[in-house]
Amino acid sequence: MRTMINSIILASCLAMPLVSCSDDDAAVEQKDWSTTTYFSSTDETAQGTYYKPAVGYVGDPMPFYDPVAGDFKVLYLQDFRPNPVGTYHPIWAVSTKDAANYESLGELISCGNINEQDAAIGTGATIYDESSKLYYTFYTGNKYNPSASENAQAVMYATSPDFKTWTKCKSFILKGDDYGYSKDDFRDPFLFKGDDGKYHMLIATTKNGKGTIADFISDDLKSWTDNGTFMNMMWDRFYECPDVFKMGDWWYLVYSDKSSFMRKVQYFKGRTLDELKACTANDAGIWPDSHEGFLDSRGFYAGKTASDGTNRYIWGWCPTRKGKDNTEVGASPAEPEWAGNLVAHKLIQHEDGTLTLSEVEAISNKYNKECEVKVENQNGMTASDGTYTLSGDNAYMLMSRLGYHNKLSFTVTTSNAWDKFGISLVRGTNANALADNGSVFEKYYSMIVNPENENTRKVNFEEEGEGGKGFIDGIDGYNFARPSDNVYNITIYTDNSICVMYINDAVCYTNRIYGIQKNCWSINSYGGNITVSNLKISQY
Repeated sequence: MRTMINSIILASCLAMPLVSCSDDDAAVEQKDWSTTTYFSSTDETAQGTYYKPAVGYVGDPMPFYDPVAGDFKVLYLQDFRPNPVGTYHPIWAVSTKDAANYESLGELISCGNINEQDAAIGTGATIYDESSKLYYTFYTGNKYNPSASENAQAVMYATSPDFKTWTKCKSFILKGDDYGYSKDDFRDPFLFKGDDGKYHMLIATTKNGKGTIADFISDDLKSWTDNGTFMNMMWDRFYECPDVFKMGDWWYLVYSDKSSFMRKVQYFKGRTLDELKACTANDAGIWPDSHEGFLDSRGFYAGKTASDGTNRYIWGWCPTRKGKDNTEVGASPAEPEWAGNLVAHKLIQHEDGTLTLSEVEAISNKYNKECEVKVENQNGMTASDGTYTLSGDNAYMLMSRLGYHNKLSFTVTTSNAWDKFGISLVRGTNANALADNGSVFEKYYSMIVNPENENTRKVNFEEEGEGGKGFIDGIDGYNFARPSDNVYNITIYTDNSICVMYINDAVCYTNRIYGIQKNCWSINSYGGNITVSNLKISQY
C-alpha cells in the first residue's frame, strides 16, 4: 500500500534493516520498507553516469577527443519533447575525462530558421585543425518540407576557436546530387585523416538507389573533392553514423544498421584500409563472417568512438520506451522512441581483431559504497560461506531493494553445458502491479542466459511472473560462445532505468528497465544447477 508520509517518517523508513544501502535523496514515492512487494518508482529528472540532461534527451552522440583541452567532448542532438515544428535537434555537448562524469557545455550550434537548409540538424563529426587553430564541426542540414528541386539533406559546417563560440560557414553546402548521390539521403558526415595526409569525409548516402558510403577528400577542410565510393552497403540496408578508425593493426568501420529488423551497432574490420573497404564487395548474399561483428543490443544505437591514445570508448544512446512500458522494446514492426540516455563502453580488441565492449573503469569506481548482501526470500537455494547453490525448477534467491545507482557483480558457474540461468529486476514476492482490468498480478523483467546449443549462449529479455508475457516478440538477443569452463563473470550497472550487463569481456547488453530502483532483484536457475559466488552490491 502506498502511503503519503512526511520526511521524518521517510528517514526512519530508509534506516530500516531491509534497505542495506540506499539512495535517500532521490526518493520521490514512499513505501513500507519492511515488505518485498513491488514499488512503483520514478526516474530522476537528470542522470549523471548514463547522462541525461534535466530537460530533454540525448540523440546521436558525436564524440571527439580534444587535443587542446585534453578531454573528450561528446556533442549530441538535443531532443526536446515536443520539438518545435521544422526546427529541431540543435547540437549540444558535454565534456568528460573518463566517460563516467560529465559537465554540460550547453547548446553549441543552433538550428537555422525554418526556411534554411539546416532548419533541423542531423549527425556529424568534429575535428581540430592545428594549422588554423580552429575546431570544425561538420553536420547534416535537414530542410523543412523540401520541394522536388531542393535537397532534403546536405552537409554543412561551423567553426570555433575555443569550443564555446561557433560560427556557421554560410557559403558552404555540400549537396549529394552535385556528385551523382541522393539529394534526400546524404548525411552523417564523419572525418578522419588518412595515411595519405588528406582529410577524408565519409557520408552515408545512396547512389542509383543503392546504399553507399561516399568518400570526399580535402587538404584544408574547406574545399572538398569526390573520391568515389568508400564502401557499398550490402543488400538493401543503410549504414547510419559511420565511424572509421585504426586500432592496433586493424582498421574498423563502426556503423548503425537502421533496418527495423536489426537496429544494432555493428562493425567491419580489415588488416588494411583497402581490406576494410572490400568487406562488402560481394553483394551476392554471402556475408563476410570473418570481417564483421555486432556490438551490444537493440538498447544501444548510433554508437561512435573516440580515443585519448590509451583507451577507445564508444558512446551511443539507449532509447526511452513508449508509455514507460518495459515490453515496448522498439523491435520490428514498431520503431523505438528516438533518443534517450548517453551510454558509454570501453572497446576491447582481441587477438583476431574482433571487438567486444567492456565496462568503463571510471564508472566502476563511482559505485564505491559497498552494501550488505541480504537474501530476502528463496526457493531451491542452499548457502555455504558466501557461495549459493540454486537447484531444480524455478530456483531463485531474492535480494533486498536496490537504490537509484547500483553495481551488481557475481560469478555464475553452471554444472554443465545446458544449464539456464537469469537475472531478474523489478521483482517482489507479491508485486502489486495492476493490470488494465484492475486485477493484481506479479511480473518482473529478466535477462536470461539461454543455451541455444551446446556451444552457444544467447541473452534473452523476458517478462516473467504470473502476469508476464514471457518472451517478448521481436526482441533481439545477444549470441556468444559458451565459456569452456562454464564460468560467467557478470557485472551489472544500473542508473535509474538504464541497465548494462557485461559477461566475461565477451558480452555487453544494454537495456532500459523502468522500476529498478527501490525494488528487489533475483538470480534464477531454470531446472539445472548453478552456483553463485563473489556476490557484491555497491551503490553511490
